[in-house]
Amino acid sequence: MGSGECASNDYGAPAYWDARYSSGAAASGGGEFFDWYQTYTALRPLLRAHVPAASRVLMIGCGNSRTLLLILFLISIWAVLSEDMAKDGYEDIVNIDISSVVIEQMREKHKEIQQLTYMQMDVRDMSFFGDESFDCVLDKGTLDAMMCADDAPDGASKMLAEVARLLRPHGIYLLVHHLSSKFTLFLNANKMIISREFVLWQITYGAPTERVPILNLAGCGWSIALYIMPTPEYELKMSKGATQPTMEEVALTEDGQLPPDYVLKDPESHFIYVCHKLAANGANCRDTDPEETSSAN
Repeated sequence: MGSGECASNDYGAPAYWDARYSSGAAASGGGEFFDWYQTYTALRPLLRAHVPAASRVLMIGCGNSRTLLLILFLISIWAVLSEDMAKDGYEDIVNIDISSVVIEQMREKHKEIQQLTYMQMDVRDMSFFGDESFDCVLDKGTLDAMMCADDAPDGASKMLAEVARLLRPHGIYLLVHHLSSKFTLFLNANKMIISREFVLWQITYGAPTERVPILNLAGCGWSIALYIMPTPEYELKMSKGATQPTMEEVALTEDGQLPPDYVLKDPESHFIYVCHKLAANGANCRDTDPEETSSAN
């Protein structure tokens, strides 16, 4: 991520997010949240096809969803997504966030939903969980936050290694980010990850030029397929009425980029990366210093 996106804040620090979520809650006065650009209804066919309802799901960086748009900071969709998934029959969703403030907010908000558990945790060290503890890991943009932390890119490397460790064989890593060109903030995108021997779905505004190098941090090997989904705003405009979400598969070049002759219909499209983890049990995702990795190549 560029220095302009990261500004001077340490997005890997709990204190930063505690302050942001506290001020966001104060600014909203406990009022209604805003909706994420892609609703659960739009994503449901994708989720149901790749994540069975009986899966044990880990939500990384669950956030408090939607309040912080008021002050143009991080928008986290996972509180809404977790709730909607639980209502749709998903049985076991563990939500973690680096901010104790947001964890307490969401624990109180969803105290009646037994399928949802909330824990304060740093994604760079999830040793509380044993190896192969989850069928699916979902990430709403924490990877982008790690790229803006003081320890970047090492923090992102550690996070990816932890995710690979936690996934069971043939598990799913669903990674959702928020990086919009409409805002100057670093995080307004959606990612998702899903897997075969760890397949990654990533919904984001981030083009392959920005995303592929991040996904390849720490020696993590992925076989990547790309789908592009126009924003609901664009589809509504083009259809002049109600419409169903559409996805287009686009073949990436050998170096993981868009074809040179490809024309993006909607400049604000979401990019969905489907990445297959090449080694079982995360064996090829090493917790190493990225500088050592690059110097060895």
